This record gives sequence, C-alpha cells and structure tokens, in this order.
Amino acid sequence: MKNVMKINGYQAVIHYDPEIGMFRGEFLGLNGGADFYAKTIDGLEEEGSKSLKVFLDMCAEDGVNPRREFTGRLNLRIPADLHERIALLARASGKSMNAWMTEALTNETRQADS
Repeated sequence: MKNVMKINGYQAVIHYDPEIGMFRGEFLGLNGGADFYAKTIDGLEEEGSKSLKVFLDMCAEDGVNPRREFTGRLNLRIPADLHERIALLARASGKSMNAWMTEALTNETRQADS
C-alpha cells in the first residue's frame, strides 16, 4: 500500500500538506479519529506513537474497543453493465455473485499489499 506506515501495529495513511509544510498521518481502522503531524518521517513515527498512545489510553479508560468493528456487509453501487458482467461471470464459474466478488476482492487486496 502506498503512503501507509505502520506504527505500533496500527496502519496510518500519510499525506503531505503543502499549506502547512508538514506531513499528516491518520490512523486507519480505529473507532475514532487519531491524527498527527510532523516535518520528517522520524517525526511522524514519534508523533504517531504519541497520538496512538493517547487514543488507546482513552479507549481503555472508557472501556471501549479501539478498533473499528466491521459487519462483513458491503453495500456497493456499480454501473448496471458491470453488475450484469459480474453476474454472468459468477454464474459461468458456478459461484454466487457474493462468492465471486469475495474472491475478486481478496485477489485485489493481496496485490495491493505486495
């Protein structure tokens, strides 16, 4: 994945903000917002660790799971012609559309991770 760094086991997406001349990081997969700013990569790691610690400490204090929970359901709007194509490909491979799309998305995420 591009522009992603791992800090203490949590992933954060990183962007450069030219208006303030700093990098901004935002943790992914949390049940709330935890962001951080720095001028250097080393600074990002340091500030990210601090921000994450504050967030995790607050969650522990409140008895809240810090990670966002996912249901496994995804409502997706796609063009009708793509919907038809997926339905045909799924049927031709002897799979449900759900199984076919799960396989396709799994393959795509593996490629993105490598």
